[in-house]
This record gives sequence, C-alpha cells and structure tokens, in this order.
Amino acid sequence: MQDLVRFLHEVGHLKRVARTGWWVAGVRDPESVAEHSFRAAWIGYLLASRDGAADPARVVLMCLANDLHEARINDLHKIGQAYLDYPAAETKAFRDQAASVAEGEALLDVHREFQAGETPEARIARDADRLECAFQAIEYIYEGHAPCRSWVENTRPALRTEVGRALFAALIAAEPGVWFREAPRVP
Repeated sequence: MQDLVRFLHEVGHLKRVARTGWWVAGVRDPESVAEHSFRAAWIGYLLASRDGAADPARVVLMCLANDLHEARINDLHKIGQAYLDYPAAETKAFRDQAASVAEGEALLDVHREFQAGETPEARIARDADRLECAFQAIEYIYEGHAPCRSWVENTRPALRTEVGRALFAALIAAEPGVWFREAPRVP
C-alpha cells in the first residue's frame, strides 16, 4: 500500500499546480490542474453516457489521467511547449508515474489510448478536456477576462464528436450563473 500512498500524494499535488495558459489571459488566480480534471471527468462521463457508444467509466479514467504528468513537469502553456519536446517529457513523466504502482500497465494503456485518439472513449475524453477549457473560459470572460474568448473560439473546430459539438452549442447559448438562478428554492 505504500506505493498507493506515494502515488496519491503525487495526485494530490495537482491541486496546487496552476493551469498556466490562463495567466497569459490575465487571470491572476487560475484554476488548478485538479480542478480542470475534475470537471473534465464529469463532462466525459455525461458525454459518454449520452453518446452510448463509449464506456463512461473508461472516459472518466482518461480524463483523470490525462494531465497526471503535470504533477512532475507542471502545466505549460502552448507557447512554452513550443520550446521543448513537451510530448516526450509528458510521456516519460507519465510512464515513470505509472511504474510506481502495481496498476501501472493499465494506466499506460489508458494514456496510450488517449494519446492515439482513435477509440470512441478517447475521442470523447479529448472533447471533454477541450470543453472543460471552454466552460472555464466563459466563466473567466464573465469575470472580466476578455482575452479568454480565444479559448472558446478555438474549441468548436477541435471537437470530434457529435455529442461534444451539441454540448458546446448549448454552452455558448447559456451563461454561467443560470444554474443558480434556476435552482429550486427551499422555503
């Protein structure tokens, strides 16, 4: 069990790793990688459930594992990634993390499947990752960070599933506070 303790402490570190792309857009205190992964997992689960052709549990695992490497190499925005062989570093970090637990081979399979993007699960997980960024961007726009608009504009063309495109259409037709205003009130 000590391997799990070490691994889960490392997973917990993602709560302190900031998503750096938002700094470029002027967000002073951006979401953490863990916060991003949490909502991406929910988006993935719900998209897979509605799509019907993908295993929702596998999609959730892909969404949770997708940015695990950032506990070791941090999140790096796209401009920073252009100066490094980021995909190789990401794969090496993930491989080393997976090797630290008995379940490592299964985690590597999930990572490889996500990276290849060829299965229904991988396509939905990738859409969930992109859609979570669009949700967050819209929330930041409503807080006054107009430069986040480019994240929203770049999402639609990157989506690969019908269910992902449908959620995106609903997202841009709504505003972040609608859930609160429409929630039932307890007398």
